[in-house]
Amino acid sequence: MAHEMPLLSVVVPCFNERATIHLAIEQVLACGVEPLELVVVDDGSTDGTRDLLTQGPALDPRVRIVLHGRNQGKGAALRTGFREARGRFVLVQDADLEYDPRDYPSLLEPLLQDRADVVFGTRFAGGTHRVLYYWHSVGNQLLTMLSNMVTDLNLTDMETCYKVFRRDVLDQITLEENRFGIEPEMTAKIAGLGVRVYEVPISYHGRTYAEGKKIGLKDAFRAVYCIARYGIPARARARESARRPTARAVAPGGHAHSGERVSKPS
Repeated sequence: MAHEMPLLSVVVPCFNERATIHLAIEQVLACGVEPLELVVVDDGSTDGTRDLLTQGPALDPRVRIVLHGRNQGKGAALRTGFREARGRFVLVQDADLEYDPRDYPSLLEPLLQDRADVVFGTRFAGGTHRVLYYWHSVGNQLLTMLSNMVTDLNLTDMETCYKVFRRDVLDQITLEENRFGIEPEMTAKIAGLGVRVYEVPISYHGRTYAEGKKIGLKDAFRAVYCIARYGIPARARARESARRPTARAVAPGGHAHSGERVSKPS
């Protein structure tokens, strides 16, 4: 039905991803989760990506396209996509196919069983992954450790793209970062809510800079800044909330409704 509330909204921030955008849309639509909507936010692409968003799989009725007039960054694109999302759960998917939509059912399982309010997909817990940059992995581990020290979470992969939120949890945080600092910001603000966070192993097919990878050293320095800027106040709020014996911050999410289907794609 055209007006049926989706079980899952997949938000895809996109900038100059002509080589992969159609395949990414096809793989998301074939992920095995129904009902589903896909919100693609083109963040001022100049390589022909926008032309591809007017044809082929982008014309599927489950796909909505939102255009930014100029490039603003991943964080800005995610804020736009989150505002547009209508699903009970909201998941972040990059357009470059480093992450595999076939992992969606596993990511959703703790949410549908009402064991989690937010789920992180971890690249460092046994999933299949492409072997690439050693110092990138060291940087990820250091940033995750710093984030954990501030938020008091014990994540293994704070910088992961795959973060899945209950809609009512996502609505409780106000995001500010325009670029890749959105990852530590989201983590800190989720930790500040005191909600239930789970990790699920995922596969990872990283790409090289020659293949279009965009994150760089300046983003790592910004991440450290964001960990302190957002993490310290969030931790203080979490401690204050813990002193007050109140009900959990959000109501239970419950199990899948009739008509919702989550299956492993073939």
